[in-house]
Amino acid sequence: MRHHDLIVIGAGSGNAVIGESFADLDVAVVEEKWFGGTCLNSGCIPSKMLAYTAHVIETVRDADRYGVEARLGEVRWREIRDRIFGRLDAERAEGRQGRLDADHITVYEGTARFTGPRQLRIDTGDGTVEVSADRIVVAAGGRPALPPVVAESGLPYETSDTVMRIEAPPRRLAVLGGGYIAAELAEVFHAAGSRIVIVEMEPRLLTGQDESVAERFTDLARTRYDLRLGRTLTGLRGEPGALTLTLDDGTTVEADTLLVATGRTPQSDRLDVAAGGISTHDDGRIVVDAHQRTGVEGVYALGDICSPVPLKHVANREADVVAHNLLHPDDLAAADHTLVPAAVFTRPEIASVGSTEQECRDRDEDYVVGEARYQDVAYGWAMEDTTGFCKVLAERGTGRLLGAHIMGPQASLLIQPLVLAMTRGIDATSLAEEPYWIHPALTEVVKQALLGLDL
Repeated sequence: MRHHDLIVIGAGSGNAVIGESFADLDVAVVEEKWFGGTCLNSGCIPSKMLAYTAHVIETVRDADRYGVEARLGEVRWREIRDRIFGRLDAERAEGRQGRLDADHITVYEGTARFTGPRQLRIDTGDGTVEVSADRIVVAAGGRPALPPVVAESGLPYETSDTVMRIEAPPRRLAVLGGGYIAAELAEVFHAAGSRIVIVEMEPRLLTGQDESVAERFTDLARTRYDLRLGRTLTGLRGEPGALTLTLDDGTTVEADTLLVATGRTPQSDRLDVAAGGISTHDDGRIVVDAHQRTGVEGVYALGDICSPVPLKHVANREADVVAHNLLHPDDLAAADHTLVPAAVFTRPEIASVGSTEQECRDRDEDYVVGEARYQDVAYGWAMEDTTGFCKVLAERGTGRLLGAHIMGPQASLLIQPLVLAMTRGIDATSLAEEPYWIHPALTEVVKQALLGLDL
């Protein structure tokens, strides 16, 4: 059995753990599929590159509202796809080669399973390797969840792992799911010319968002897509390119392609972590403490396989924490998930941080709401925006910010002063009145929402 000082399972955010400070250690990296992980290959980066392209397409289509005559010509899907993945595949290959070339790093390309505490069996395709280590970092991420009704049908389907690389946009795309992955990819293919049907079991899209955002986004989506809300898929039949989805109310949906976007599941089951003594939550996430340590001495975990907030910027922060703790076991750092901002790169864009109004209400918080519309500020006039808004929640009396939610252009940028204020404990009144706010920048919508709080 080959022994290493450190083994990292997963070459996504786990790969970021291994910096120059680990050059004197015998390190191994185990990767089953993609160097760079989900984010680089089938997640954050390609989806946002496609989303930006979709926004360009829609900007041309909407140019007439600004008195500009513009015509949208051909959407060259393969050119778009190849531009994106040509770049990202090269990045993946460069990252892989960098690890292969490092003298102190051994790369195992295959599937790992625990056989005991800090012991692994790796199936490389060319054979099986048994390895052990003083310390192990589990960063194997997650995979798209697949409902049994789809898996058992025997018919083809796409997930976020595959759909962005297809040869051509389908004429009719059925999207199963109503979360952020479903919303972003529906927009990409709508812009590329597909007719979209979304099947979602909840009564609204993006139900994890603040209720105001979810309601208004759903209303906008209804003008673009065929929404089947409050419905579940009970049957799938047909043949490749001609699928029929049966819903629980007896209605059917015809589609050329089915995109399954019903969430993701941690890869812990495929690693057989129990054999390594590692505990998991009911949903499959590995149990870790604030320092990213599992219950097994010397074994850490990070990213989607363990995190309560499965986002890339969270995984990156956890990777920093794990790297520090591996190097400084007597001065442990902790990962704080209290205030994690998030964005949905649809049109309109959505961003949020902190509590939703429904969460404040459920906790019986004494809170107030401030809201401003894009059309209430000068830059919103320039954009002719009639749907965007900023909503802030604060504790009555103190002005302590509890949450913030923005729907509209540049939302992922506009949320950042609110993230900073909440992180540093700056109250709503101080944030609104003490710094200068550039006029007539779009950030004024944030200021106006803060001023709208009746504290």
